[in-house]
Amino acid sequence: MLQIRDLHAFYGKSHVLHGVSFDVQPGEIVALLGRNGSGRSTTAKAIMGLVQWQGDIRWKDKPLAGRKTYEIAHLGLGYVPESRDIFPRLTVHQNLLLGQKGKGRGSRWTFDDMYRMFPRLKEREHTEAGVMSGGEQQMLTLCRTLMGDPDLILIDEPTEGLAPKIVEQVGQYLQALRARGVSVLLIEQKLTIAMHISDRVLVMGHGRIVHEGPPASLGADSAVRKEWLEV
Repeated sequence: MLQIRDLHAFYGKSHVLHGVSFDVQPGEIVALLGRNGSGRSTTAKAIMGLVQWQGDIRWKDKPLAGRKTYEIAHLGLGYVPESRDIFPRLTVHQNLLLGQKGKGRGSRWTFDDMYRMFPRLKEREHTEAGVMSGGEQQMLTLCRTLMGDPDLILIDEPTEGLAPKIVEQVGQYLQALRARGVSVLLIEQKLTIAMHISDRVLVMGHGRIVHEGPPASLGADSAVRKEWLEV
């Protein structure tokens, strides 16, 4: 589905990613783990065409090089940035409405689906998004992205700042995405959610993949956890 080979990324003259390669298969949840500054978020931004990069990124065998971010989104990739990027002066309902891309086919997701997933959003349906809590805004950003009916969702630190109960809820809904045929690239620091819901885990360090395997392989490798992860 998503194929990345020898990916290098840059911020000006700063070389951030150094030959990153991995795949995401249909219906798979892949966790991309690592410390702050390891290159996880930059990887997602490169996929979405938001940073300068070199190498080969392919989506369903189509090269993404040279494509604009909105073009990549319309191919079926959804991106939930760590910064959330909601429209603060628009209501919850209006934010969700803006997420629809009108791809000419029936979406897997409706407003009712979003409100069932997160009843708090239904309660705040007519509230301006800018006055909501950080956790509520995180829910809204995830749901707005889903309204575009992506086949793969890149989600950056979805549990940051959320209460433990909501973290557990987010994990359940990411699994629900997989049940509806949506693949997930989960960028996380917290091992708990990644270990429980992921099919594979990738660990990044200094802009490279330093470990790849099933969650159990990471659980058994204390050296990797100690050197490359926040534990």
